[in-house]
Amino acid sequence: MKTFGTEGPVSREENYIVSRAAELADFIERVKQGKYLVIFAPRQTGKTTFFHYALDTLENEEPIYFPIPLNFETYEDCTPSEFYGGLSEDIREGVESIFQMRGEVLPAALTQFLGNAQIANHLSVRRFFRQFASLMVDKRIVLIIDEFDGIPQEAAKGFLHALRHIYLLRAAPRCPYSLGIVGVKSIAQHNYDRSISPFNIQDEFALPNFTREQVHELIGQYTDEVGQAFAPEVIKSLHKQTAGQPFLVNRLAQIITAELEIPKTESITMAHFSKAHRRLLREQNRNIQHLLTNIRRNPRFETLLMEITSYDKGVDFNLDNEVISELATYGVIAEDANGMCKVVNPIYQYRIMRAFKHPVNGLEREYFPEDTRAGFRDYLTPDGHLHMQPLLDNFKDFIARAGFRILQIPDTPQEFVGQYLLFTYLDGFVRLMGGDMYLEVQTGRGRIDLLIRHNERKYIVETKIWEGALLYEAGKRQLTHYVRLEAAREGYYVVFDHRKGPDSRVETETVDGLTIRSYVIPVVQERPSDVRHASGTRESGS
Repeated sequence: MKTFGTEGPVSREENYIVSRAAELADFIERVKQGKYLVIFAPRQTGKTTFFHYALDTLENEEPIYFPIPLNFETYEDCTPSEFYGGLSEDIREGVESIFQMRGEVLPAALTQFLGNAQIANHLSVRRFFRQFASLMVDKRIVLIIDEFDGIPQEAAKGFLHALRHIYLLRAAPRCPYSLGIVGVKSIAQHNYDRSISPFNIQDEFALPNFTREQVHELIGQYTDEVGQAFAPEVIKSLHKQTAGQPFLVNRLAQIITAELEIPKTESITMAHFSKAHRRLLREQNRNIQHLLTNIRRNPRFETLLMEITSYDKGVDFNLDNEVISELATYGVIAEDANGMCKVVNPIYQYRIMRAFKHPVNGLEREYFPEDTRAGFRDYLTPDGHLHMQPLLDNFKDFIARAGFRILQIPDTPQEFVGQYLLFTYLDGFVRLMGGDMYLEVQTGRGRIDLLIRHNERKYIVETKIWEGALLYEAGKRQLTHYVRLEAAREGYYVVFDHRKGPDSRVETETVDGLTIRSYVIPVVQERPSDVRHASGTRESGS
């Protein structure tokens, strides 16, 4: 039986695999046109799998093409001399492997050339490929270089200049005829040459995340083989929570089908999906470790990420900005339909929020009033449902009780402390009650929507920062649309007001036929003693 692959490149023989027919046809057509392609995308997005599949398809359909896959990952700490020496050996081994796979014998002249040829520097790269082409006159050489980021920095510029020179000569037969450079960073981001790009002839190829149809195709392969069906809502939620990120899609499917021990005679329901989702939100895997390692590299990342999800004005997706460019390279943010930054999927947003929140904020003991009976369990109705209105009323009162101290939580930007506290508060409550909380990243325009599932009911909480009365009212309409879209029972709107003279506000309204309860919660800016001191100073000076 096949499996959902999460460990390195997946195999058509061993794993379920998305065909990516449109992307495959596009790539092969560009190879046939002799393009020199640059393909860069974050790690674990299926690049290597795709290009192995593409080369196999090209070779089977068009025997005139001779694809040679290379990988520069192991050269990162090598000298240029070691790199070029290894490159000639890699090409020789690659050619021999392809001839063996085809059941063909290497011509004697080619065997002699590959055994004696030495690539010493970027100048000999051109000579090597020119002689190689003379021995492969009936073939078009296609070179695919995976993990190009591993090339030694001192060798990169010269190597790219050599490839550019080969491309611009356009002499027949050109070798390589077509080229693919695969990596995490674009050529421009490597900054190999400050004056002029050494490789400004490339055609960029984008490999997007899976569409919902492709996720359906992937799950369908499993159902066809095993007979176990997934409810349509599960497939929809699987795509929505991952935004089609290939590793996350396969990991969730792997948990559901291989780790939850669900009898194969049972259909996969949302209850099963919730268990798998809960596990993914808390486990440490390679993809999440990469994510968290990258976002901790720079203190400015936290501010930008929270600004993206906290303000209606949003953040322009400007790759000329170093912070935005880095986060896009790491696969944390992307461009939305309006040209604004967005966090790429709700699972990443949830893990980012957990990573940035302080593990003990020091205020937990004040979550509840002195007359509390059972803490969070006070907010469960007699029939076992969540009592969200008093729960959020209590959160508003908690912020008032804590006052200026919420601004003293270590390592937390004051601007976003209210949202961190609400996330921590609700996360603890929902887990204790045995429910699930999903972050719903809708757009790049200032909304953190929390979808809570418990006991077959949905509750939605939207949170943002005060930006004016008009945007406050518009947020209610946004929330109403989302509540109706999710067929939820209740909608709650929590806005944190950082102005010097904010007014606390609680409103319950019927908007477009749905009940929305809104909170405007002041974030106290100063200690009471500071306010008295400032007041006394003004009086004595008057």
